[in-house]
Amino acid sequence: MKLTLENDLTYDAFLGGKLHLWQPRRGYRAGVDPVLLAASIEAKTGQTALDLGCGVGAAALCLKARLPDVDVFGVERQAFYADLAQRNGLNVLQADLAALPADVRQRQFDHVLANPPYFDRSASVAASDVGRETAMGEATPLQKWVEVAAKRLKPKGYVHFIHRAERLPDLLAALPSSMGSTQVLPIAPRTGRRAELVILRARKEGRAAFELFYPRILHCGEKHEKDGESYTAEIKAVLRDGVALKF
Repeated sequence: MKLTLENDLTYDAFLGGKLHLWQPRRGYRAGVDPVLLAASIEAKTGQTALDLGCGVGAAALCLKARLPDVDVFGVERQAFYADLAQRNGLNVLQADLAALPADVRQRQFDHVLANPPYFDRSASVAASDVGRETAMGEATPLQKWVEVAAKRLKPKGYVHFIHRAERLPDLLAALPSSMGSTQVLPIAPRTGRRAELVILRARKEGRAAFELFYPRILHCGEKHEKDGESYTAEIKAVLRDGVALKF
């Protein structure tokens, strides 16, 4: 896929303008999910983070914007998204996570994060755009994402996933025995609505009991009543001010 700045890309603001990213005008475009994922990571100065399937680098670079002293790295299968991530300032390798090159397999990180494709195409319709379909339609099994993430962690390191709420059982089942101290944060669109997303965090060699936190609410009010931004104060602070999402 050949891109030109004039016709095929947009330069979009994230975190209230603290970060700008080149993205395809059509196809998969980063939304709030990678921003929420990045905000949930409690990294420390000098630590390292690997973003699997990084796309244009939204999650990794949002993490870097909040915590500049964390060294972030990305892996992306699609060449044009990897090129955009590089242009956006992320150190990225074009590779399939299921077949990582030796130099990556020999490295371990303090944090591994991923926003895997949400949809099982055996029960849904594929997107017409190749880039969007690769980002949204599950080709590599979710179990493989979890397996690779766990292997790339240092001892006591953390894995972080954001996914559809209905895939939580699959995420939990995929965690290897080396992972523990699992925490789950549900995210609901509005008060009184069921959670549609979850953020899962687990620790390598962790031994703490499983924790399920109370849902975070994205939008004010029980229903959409008018056009315009309606994020709750907590979520607005995450998306616009770049603050951490605590749980």
